[in-house]
Amino acid sequence: MRADRTDAPDRRAWWGVAAAMAAIAWGGNEFTPLLVMYESVHGLPGTVVDALLFAYVLGIVPALLIGGPLSDRFGRVRLMRPAPLVAALGSVILAVGADHVWLLVVGRVLSGVGLGLAMAVGSSWVKELSGAPWTPDASPTLGARRAAMSLTFGLGVGAAVAGVLAQWAPLQDSLAYLVNVVLCLAAAVWVWSAPETIEPGRAPRRIVDDLRIRAVAHRRFLRVVVPVAPWVFGSAAAAYAVLPTLMSDRVADVRIAYAAAVTLVTLASGFAVQSVARRIDVPDRARGSAVATVLLMAGMAVGGVAAHVLDPWLTLVAGAVLGAGYGMALVAGLAEVGRIAEPSELAGLTAVFYSLTYLGFGAPVVLSIIHGAVPAITYPILFAAGVVLAVVSLVAVLSDYRDPDAVVDDARGETTPSSRIPR
Repeated sequence: MRADRTDAPDRRAWWGVAAAMAAIAWGGNEFTPLLVMYESVHGLPGTVVDALLFAYVLGIVPALLIGGPLSDRFGRVRLMRPAPLVAALGSVILAVGADHVWLLVVGRVLSGVGLGLAMAVGSSWVKELSGAPWTPDASPTLGARRAAMSLTFGLGVGAAVAGVLAQWAPLQDSLAYLVNVVLCLAAAVWVWSAPETIEPGRAPRRIVDDLRIRAVAHRRFLRVVVPVAPWVFGSAAAAYAVLPTLMSDRVADVRIAYAAAVTLVTLASGFAVQSVARRIDVPDRARGSAVATVLLMAGMAVGGVAAHVLDPWLTLVAGAVLGAGYGMALVAGLAEVGRIAEPSELAGLTAVFYSLTYLGFGAPVVLSIIHGAVPAITYPILFAAGVVLAVVSLVAVLSDYRDPDAVVDDARGETTPSSRIPR
Protein backbone atom coordinates (compact mmCIF):
# COMPACT_ATOMS: atom_id res chain seq x y z
CA MET A 1 0.00 0.00 0.00
CA ARG A 2 1.35 3.41 -0.95
CA ALA A 3 2.21 5.84 1.78
CA ASP A 4 0.48 9.17 2.29
CA ARG A 5 -2.52 8.17 0.19
CA THR A 6 -5.64 10.19 0.84
CA ASP A 7 -9.24 9.96 -0.38
CA ALA A 8 -8.71 12.97 -2.62
CA PRO A 9 -5.08 13.01 -3.79
CA ASP A 10 -3.72 16.28 -5.14
CA ARG A 11 -3.42 16.02 -8.92
CA ARG A 12 -0.73 18.71 -8.78
CA ALA A 13 1.46 16.75 -6.35
CA TRP A 14 4.06 16.21 -9.07
CA TRP A 15 4.63 19.94 -9.58
CA GLY A 16 7.01 20.34 -6.65
CA VAL A 17 9.16 17.40 -7.76
CA ALA A 18 9.21 18.66 -11.35
CA ALA A 19 10.21 22.13 -10.15
CA ALA A 20 13.08 20.63 -8.15
CA MET A 21 14.24 18.63 -11.18
CA ALA A 22 14.14 21.72 -13.41
CA ALA A 23 16.03 23.88 -10.89
CA ILE A 24 18.71 21.22 -10.41
CA ALA A 25 19.10 20.69 -14.17
CA TRP A 26 19.31 24.49 -14.57
CA GLY A 27 22.29 24.52 -12.23
CA GLY A 28 23.87 21.48 -13.86
CA ASN A 29 24.06 23.03 -17.32
CA GLU A 30 24.51 26.74 -16.60
CA PHE A 31 28.25 26.12 -16.38
CA THR A 32 28.46 25.13 -20.06
CA PRO A 33 28.16 28.54 -21.79
CA LEU A 34 30.54 30.00 -19.22
CA LEU A 35 33.43 27.79 -20.35
CA VAL A 36 34.66 30.49 -22.73
CA MET A 37 34.50 33.02 -19.87
CA TYR A 38 36.78 30.95 -17.65
CA GLU A 39 39.22 30.53 -20.52
CA SER A 40 39.21 34.08 -21.93
CA VAL A 41 38.59 36.18 -18.80
CA HIS A 42 40.09 34.11 -15.99
CA GLY A 43 42.91 32.61 -18.07
CA LEU A 44 42.29 28.95 -17.34
CA PRO A 45 43.90 26.57 -19.87
CA GLY A 46 41.52 24.93 -22.33
CA THR A 47 42.30 21.46 -20.98
CA VAL A 48 41.42 22.54 -17.43
CA VAL A 49 38.17 24.13 -18.58
CA ASP A 50 37.16 20.97 -20.45
CA ALA A 51 38.05 18.88 -17.40
CA LEU A 52 35.78 21.06 -15.28
CA LEU A 53 32.92 20.30 -17.66
CA PHE A 54 33.55 16.60 -17.11
CA ALA A 55 34.00 16.95 -13.34
CA TYR A 56 30.33 16.87 -12.54
CA VAL A 57 30.12 13.37 -14.03
CA LEU A 58 32.03 12.32 -10.90
CA GLY A 59 28.92 13.33 -8.96
CA ILE A 60 26.28 12.24 -11.47
CA VAL A 61 27.34 8.62 -11.96
CA PRO A 62 27.47 7.56 -8.27
CA ALA A 63 24.20 9.39 -7.58
CA LEU A 64 22.57 7.60 -10.51
CA LEU A 65 23.83 4.13 -9.68
CA ILE A 66 23.23 4.36 -5.92
CA GLY A 67 20.39 6.87 -5.62
CA GLY A 68 17.81 4.81 -7.52
CA PRO A 69 18.20 1.60 -5.48
CA LEU A 70 18.38 3.58 -2.22
CA SER A 71 15.15 5.40 -3.05
CA ASP A 72 13.47 2.07 -3.81
CA ARG A 73 14.45 0.92 -0.34
CA PHE A 74 14.12 4.09 1.77
CA GLY A 75 11.59 6.12 -0.22
CA ARG A 76 11.69 8.97 -2.71
CA VAL A 77 11.33 11.65 -0.03
CA ARG A 78 14.56 10.87 1.81
CA LEU A 79 16.67 10.95 -1.34
CA MET A 80 15.03 13.74 -3.33
CA ARG A 81 14.32 16.37 -0.68
CA PRO A 82 18.03 17.07 -0.06
CA ALA A 83 18.86 17.13 -3.80
CA PRO A 84 18.02 20.81 -4.51
CA LEU A 85 19.96 21.80 -1.39
CA VAL A 86 23.01 19.90 -2.65
CA ALA A 87 22.64 21.62 -6.02
CA ALA A 88 22.28 25.02 -4.34
CA LEU A 89 25.48 24.42 -2.35
CA GLY A 90 27.25 23.53 -5.59
CA SER A 91 26.11 26.82 -7.17
CA VAL A 92 27.25 28.80 -4.11
CA ILE A 93 30.72 27.31 -4.37
CA LEU A 94 30.85 27.97 -8.11
CA ALA A 95 29.78 31.58 -7.51
CA VAL A 96 32.79 32.26 -5.27
CA GLY A 97 35.29 29.98 -6.97
CA ALA A 98 35.94 31.58 -10.35
CA ASP A 99 39.66 32.04 -9.59
CA HIS A 100 40.15 28.76 -7.73
CA VAL A 101 40.10 25.57 -9.78
CA TRP A 102 39.65 23.31 -6.78
CA LEU A 103 36.50 25.19 -5.75
CA LEU A 104 35.15 24.89 -9.27
CA VAL A 105 35.77 21.13 -9.14
CA VAL A 106 33.94 20.79 -5.80
CA GLY A 107 31.05 22.90 -7.05
CA ARG A 108 30.74 20.88 -10.24
CA VAL A 109 30.78 17.57 -8.38
CA LEU A 110 28.02 18.74 -6.03
CA SER A 111 25.98 19.95 -9.02
CA GLY A 112 26.45 16.48 -10.49
CA VAL A 113 25.25 14.75 -7.32
CA GLY A 114 22.11 16.86 -7.36
CA LEU A 115 21.46 16.16 -11.04
CA GLY A 116 22.07 12.44 -10.64
CA LEU A 117 19.49 12.29 -7.85
CA ALA A 118 17.05 14.34 -9.93
CA MET A 119 17.38 11.91 -12.83
CA ALA A 120 17.35 8.66 -10.86
CA VAL A 121 14.93 9.54 -8.05
CA GLY A 122 13.02 12.55 -9.33
CA SER A 123 12.09 10.90 -12.62
CA SER A 124 10.68 7.86 -10.81
CA TRP A 125 8.81 10.06 -8.32
CA VAL A 126 7.22 12.18 -11.05
CA LYS A 127 6.23 9.04 -12.94
CA GLU A 128 4.54 7.61 -9.86
CA LEU A 129 2.78 10.89 -9.03
CA SER A 130 1.50 10.97 -12.61
CA GLY A 131 -0.44 7.74 -12.15
CA ALA A 132 -3.12 6.39 -9.85
CA PRO A 133 -4.28 7.52 -7.36
CA TRP A 134 -2.93 11.03 -7.99
CA THR A 135 -3.76 11.05 -11.70
CA PRO A 136 -6.08 8.09 -12.27
CA ASP A 137 -6.86 8.98 -15.90
CA ALA A 138 -3.23 9.43 -16.94
CA SER A 139 -1.77 7.87 -20.08
CA PRO A 140 1.06 5.33 -19.59
CA THR A 141 3.66 7.79 -20.90
CA LEU A 142 2.50 10.90 -19.04
CA GLY A 143 4.98 10.58 -16.20
CA ALA A 144 7.95 10.00 -18.51
CA ARG A 145 6.98 13.04 -20.60
CA ARG A 146 6.64 15.24 -17.51
CA ALA A 147 10.03 14.12 -16.19
CA ALA A 148 11.76 14.61 -19.56
CA MET A 149 10.23 18.06 -20.04
CA SER A 150 11.27 19.15 -16.55
CA LEU A 151 14.89 18.14 -17.10
CA THR A 152 15.06 19.49 -20.65
CA PHE A 153 13.55 22.82 -19.61
CA GLY A 154 16.13 23.24 -16.88
CA LEU A 155 19.07 22.17 -19.03
CA GLY A 156 18.16 24.43 -21.95
CA VAL A 157 16.82 27.54 -20.23
CA GLY A 158 19.49 27.43 -17.52
CA ALA A 159 22.27 27.54 -20.10
CA ALA A 160 20.57 30.33 -22.08
CA VAL A 161 19.95 32.54 -19.04
CA ALA A 162 23.46 31.97 -17.68
CA GLY A 163 24.98 33.04 -21.00
CA VAL A 164 22.90 36.20 -21.19
CA LEU A 165 23.66 37.19 -17.60
CA ALA A 166 27.38 36.52 -17.94
CA GLN A 167 27.50 38.48 -21.19
CA TRP A 168 25.58 41.61 -20.25
CA ALA A 169 24.70 41.65 -16.53
CA PRO A 170 26.90 42.69 -13.59
CA LEU A 171 28.72 40.12 -11.43
CA GLN A 172 29.72 38.25 -14.57
CA ASP A 173 31.15 35.17 -12.89
CA SER A 174 28.64 34.77 -10.05
CA LEU A 175 25.18 36.21 -10.81
CA ALA A 176 24.00 33.22 -12.86
CA TYR A 177 24.89 30.85 -10.03
CA LEU A 178 23.18 33.03 -7.42
CA VAL A 179 19.99 32.99 -9.49
CA ASN A 180 20.13 29.20 -9.43
CA VAL A 181 20.64 29.20 -5.66
CA VAL A 182 17.37 31.11 -5.25
CA LEU A 183 15.57 28.73 -7.63
CA CYS A 184 16.91 25.63 -5.83
CA LEU A 185 15.92 26.95 -2.39
CA ALA A 186 12.42 27.74 -3.62
CA ALA A 187 12.17 24.28 -5.18
CA ALA A 188 13.41 22.68 -1.95
CA VAL A 189 10.49 24.27 -0.10
CA TRP A 190 8.03 23.20 -2.80
CA VAL A 191 9.20 19.59 -3.02
CA TRP A 192 8.81 19.23 0.74
CA SER A 193 5.04 18.99 0.30
CA ALA A 194 5.17 16.20 -2.29
CA PRO A 195 3.80 12.91 -0.91
CA GLU A 196 5.79 9.71 -0.63
CA THR A 197 4.85 7.14 -3.28
CA ILE A 198 6.40 3.97 -1.86
CA GLU A 199 6.56 2.44 1.56
CA PRO A 200 10.17 2.67 2.78
CA GLY A 201 12.00 -0.31 4.19
CA ARG A 202 9.95 -3.03 2.57
CA ALA A 203 12.68 -4.40 0.27
CA PRO A 204 13.37 -8.08 1.11
CA ARG A 205 16.84 -8.19 -0.44
CA ARG A 206 20.17 -6.89 0.74
CA ILE A 207 21.03 -3.50 -0.72
CA VAL A 208 24.13 -4.98 -2.38
CA ASP A 209 21.77 -7.25 -4.32
CA ASP A 210 19.78 -4.22 -5.47
CA LEU A 211 22.96 -2.81 -7.00
CA ARG A 212 23.61 -5.89 -9.15
CA ILE A 213 22.11 -5.45 -12.61
CA ARG A 214 22.23 -8.73 -14.51
CA ALA A 215 20.80 -7.21 -17.67
CA VAL A 216 24.08 -5.39 -18.42
CA ALA A 217 25.30 -8.69 -19.88
CA HIS A 218 22.34 -8.91 -22.29
CA ARG A 219 23.42 -9.29 -25.92
CA ARG A 220 21.38 -6.32 -27.16
CA PHE A 221 22.68 -4.09 -24.39
CA LEU A 222 26.30 -4.86 -25.24
CA ARG A 223 25.96 -4.64 -29.03
CA VAL A 224 23.32 -1.97 -29.55
CA VAL A 225 23.14 0.21 -26.41
CA VAL A 226 26.76 0.40 -25.26
CA PRO A 227 28.29 1.48 -28.62
CA VAL A 228 25.87 4.40 -28.94
CA ALA A 229 25.37 5.52 -25.32
CA PRO A 230 28.55 7.64 -24.91
CA TRP A 231 27.58 9.53 -28.08
CA VAL A 232 24.48 10.95 -26.36
CA PHE A 233 26.36 13.57 -24.40
CA GLY A 234 29.59 13.16 -26.33
CA SER A 235 27.90 14.72 -29.35
CA ALA A 236 26.29 17.43 -27.24
CA ALA A 237 29.61 18.26 -25.58
CA ALA A 238 31.36 18.46 -28.94
CA ALA A 239 28.66 20.88 -30.11
CA TYR A 240 28.49 23.29 -27.20
CA ALA A 241 31.79 22.83 -25.38
CA VAL A 242 34.33 22.45 -28.18
CA LEU A 243 33.00 24.43 -31.16
CA PRO A 244 32.10 27.71 -29.37
CA THR A 245 35.63 27.87 -27.96
CA LEU A 246 37.06 27.55 -31.46
CA MET A 247 34.81 30.40 -32.62
CA SER A 248 35.78 32.78 -29.79
CA ASP A 249 37.86 35.11 -31.96
CA ARG A 250 35.09 35.34 -34.57
CA VAL A 251 32.45 36.32 -31.99
CA ALA A 252 34.75 38.13 -29.56
CA ASP A 253 32.22 40.76 -28.47
CA VAL A 254 29.47 38.26 -27.64
CA ARG A 255 31.41 35.05 -27.11
CA ILE A 256 29.56 34.03 -23.92
CA ALA A 257 26.12 34.73 -25.37
CA TYR A 258 27.14 32.89 -28.52
CA ALA A 259 28.15 29.83 -26.50
CA ALA A 260 24.75 29.94 -24.82
CA ALA A 261 23.06 30.15 -28.23
CA VAL A 262 24.90 27.06 -29.50
CA THR A 263 23.92 25.18 -26.33
CA LEU A 264 20.28 26.18 -26.72
CA VAL A 265 20.17 25.23 -30.42
CA THR A 266 21.74 21.84 -29.68
CA LEU A 267 19.34 20.97 -26.86
CA ALA A 268 16.30 22.37 -28.69
CA SER A 269 17.11 20.21 -31.71
CA GLY A 270 17.52 17.18 -29.47
CA PHE A 271 14.18 17.87 -27.80
CA ALA A 272 12.38 18.41 -31.11
CA VAL A 273 13.61 15.18 -32.67
CA GLN A 274 12.32 13.05 -29.80
CA SER A 275 8.74 12.98 -31.07
CA VAL A 276 9.98 11.73 -34.44
CA ALA A 277 12.37 9.30 -32.78
CA ARG A 278 9.54 7.41 -31.13
CA ARG A 279 8.07 6.69 -34.57
CA ILE A 280 11.37 5.56 -36.05
CA ASP A 281 12.24 3.13 -33.27
CA VAL A 282 10.75 -0.37 -33.58
CA PRO A 283 10.96 -3.26 -31.12
CA ASP A 284 12.44 -6.00 -33.33
CA ARG A 285 15.31 -4.04 -34.89
CA ALA A 286 17.84 -1.38 -33.97
CA ARG A 287 16.56 1.19 -36.46
CA GLY A 288 16.54 4.03 -33.93
CA SER A 289 20.17 3.47 -32.94
CA ALA A 290 21.23 3.15 -36.57
CA VAL A 291 19.55 6.43 -37.54
CA ALA A 292 21.16 8.08 -34.51
CA THR A 293 24.66 7.05 -35.59
CA VAL A 294 24.03 8.31 -39.14
CA LEU A 295 22.98 11.69 -37.73
CA LEU A 296 26.07 11.68 -35.52
CA MET A 297 28.30 10.99 -38.52
CA ALA A 298 26.72 13.92 -40.37
CA GLY A 299 27.01 16.18 -37.31
CA MET A 300 30.68 15.38 -36.76
CA ALA A 301 31.37 16.00 -40.45
CA VAL A 302 29.66 19.42 -40.35
CA GLY A 303 31.45 20.19 -37.09
CA GLY A 304 34.78 19.36 -38.72
CA VAL A 305 34.09 21.72 -41.60
CA ALA A 306 33.00 24.45 -39.17
CA ALA A 307 36.20 23.96 -37.17
CA HIS A 308 38.22 24.28 -40.37
CA VAL A 309 36.60 27.42 -41.80
CA LEU A 310 35.77 28.90 -38.36
CA ASP A 311 32.25 29.87 -39.40
CA PRO A 312 29.96 30.72 -36.43
CA TRP A 313 26.80 30.17 -38.50
CA LEU A 314 27.95 26.76 -39.69
CA THR A 315 28.70 25.94 -36.06
CA LEU A 316 25.03 26.53 -35.25
CA VAL A 317 24.12 24.11 -38.05
CA ALA A 318 26.56 21.56 -36.63
CA GLY A 319 24.95 22.03 -33.20
CA ALA A 320 21.50 21.38 -34.65
CA VAL A 321 22.61 18.18 -36.43
CA LEU A 322 24.58 16.90 -33.44
CA GLY A 323 21.61 17.78 -31.23
CA ALA A 324 19.35 15.68 -33.46
CA GLY A 325 21.80 12.79 -33.09
CA TYR A 326 21.84 13.30 -29.33
CA GLY A 327 18.03 13.23 -29.10
CA MET A 328 17.70 10.19 -31.37
CA ALA A 329 20.42 8.28 -29.50
CA LEU A 330 18.82 9.08 -26.15
CA VAL A 331 15.34 7.90 -27.14
CA ALA A 332 16.65 4.81 -28.93
CA GLY A 333 18.84 3.84 -25.97
CA LEU A 334 16.06 4.25 -23.43
CA ALA A 335 13.69 2.24 -25.66
CA GLU A 336 16.19 -0.61 -25.92
CA VAL A 337 16.75 -0.54 -22.16
CA GLY A 338 13.00 -0.68 -21.58
CA ARG A 339 12.73 -3.76 -23.79
CA ILE A 340 15.78 -5.51 -22.34
CA ALA A 341 15.19 -5.06 -18.60
CA GLU A 342 12.77 -6.95 -16.44
CA PRO A 343 10.61 -4.66 -14.25
CA SER A 344 12.77 -5.35 -11.20
CA GLU A 345 15.91 -4.16 -13.03
CA LEU A 346 14.49 -1.33 -15.15
CA ALA A 347 15.58 1.49 -12.85
CA GLY A 348 19.01 -0.04 -12.37
CA LEU A 349 19.66 -0.64 -16.08
CA THR A 350 18.40 2.87 -16.87
CA ALA A 351 20.91 4.25 -14.37
CA VAL A 352 23.70 2.24 -16.04
CA PHE A 353 22.63 3.61 -19.43
CA TYR A 354 22.63 7.20 -18.19
CA SER A 355 26.04 6.66 -16.61
CA LEU A 356 27.42 5.53 -19.97
CA THR A 357 25.89 8.54 -21.69
CA TYR A 358 27.55 10.96 -19.31
CA LEU A 359 30.96 9.47 -20.04
CA GLY A 360 30.63 11.37 -23.30
CA PHE A 361 31.31 14.59 -21.41
CA GLY A 362 34.92 13.44 -21.31
CA ALA A 363 35.19 14.00 -25.07
CA PRO A 364 36.23 17.69 -24.91
CA VAL A 365 39.06 17.06 -22.46
CA VAL A 366 40.30 14.08 -24.50
CA LEU A 367 40.30 16.18 -27.68
CA SER A 368 42.09 19.02 -25.87
CA ILE A 369 44.79 16.69 -24.51
CA ILE A 370 45.39 15.13 -27.94
CA HIS A 371 45.59 18.51 -29.65
CA GLY A 372 47.86 19.88 -26.92
CA ALA A 373 50.23 16.89 -27.13
CA VAL A 374 50.31 16.83 -30.94
CA PRO A 375 49.40 20.27 -32.34
CA ALA A 376 49.51 18.87 -35.86
CA ILE A 377 46.36 16.93 -34.99
CA THR A 378 43.96 19.81 -35.44
CA TYR A 379 40.33 19.93 -34.42
CA PRO A 380 39.10 19.33 -37.99
CA ILE A 381 41.16 16.13 -37.97
CA LEU A 382 39.74 15.18 -34.57
CA PHE A 383 36.20 15.70 -35.83
CA ALA A 384 37.06 13.54 -38.85
CA ALA A 385 38.19 10.86 -36.40
CA GLY A 386 34.80 11.28 -34.73
CA VAL A 387 33.15 10.44 -38.05
CA VAL A 388 35.20 7.24 -38.19
CA LEU A 389 34.24 6.32 -34.62
CA ALA A 390 30.58 6.92 -35.47
CA VAL A 391 30.97 4.51 -38.40
CA VAL A 392 32.43 1.94 -36.02
CA SER A 393 29.42 2.42 -33.73
CA LEU A 394 27.09 1.96 -36.69
CA VAL A 395 28.83 -1.28 -37.67
CA ALA A 396 28.42 -2.56 -34.10
CA VAL A 397 24.70 -1.71 -34.15
CA LEU A 398 24.19 -3.34 -37.56
CA SER A 399 25.88 -6.51 -36.30
CA ASP A 400 22.81 -7.10 -34.14
CA TYR A 401 20.32 -4.99 -36.10
CA ARG A 402 17.48 -7.52 -35.93
CA ASP A 403 16.49 -9.22 -32.72
CA PRO A 404 16.28 -12.90 -33.78
CA ASP A 405 14.41 -13.81 -30.59
CA ALA A 406 11.64 -11.27 -31.06
CA VAL A 407 8.28 -12.89 -31.65
CA VAL A 408 5.58 -11.10 -33.63
CA ASP A 409 2.07 -11.60 -32.37
CA ASP A 410 0.22 -11.46 -35.70
CA ALA A 411 -3.17 -11.40 -34.02
CA ARG A 412 -2.36 -8.21 -32.15
CA GLY A 413 0.20 -6.79 -34.59
CA GLU A 414 2.72 -6.36 -31.82
CA THR A 415 6.28 -7.47 -31.28
CA THR A 416 7.51 -9.10 -28.09
CA PRO A 417 11.16 -8.29 -27.37
CA SER A 418 13.42 -11.23 -26.56
CA SER A 419 13.84 -10.26 -22.91
CA ARG A 420 10.09 -10.48 -22.35
CA ILE A 421 9.57 -13.91 -23.93
CA PRO A 422 8.60 -16.47 -21.27
CA ARG A 423 11.41 -18.91 -20.61
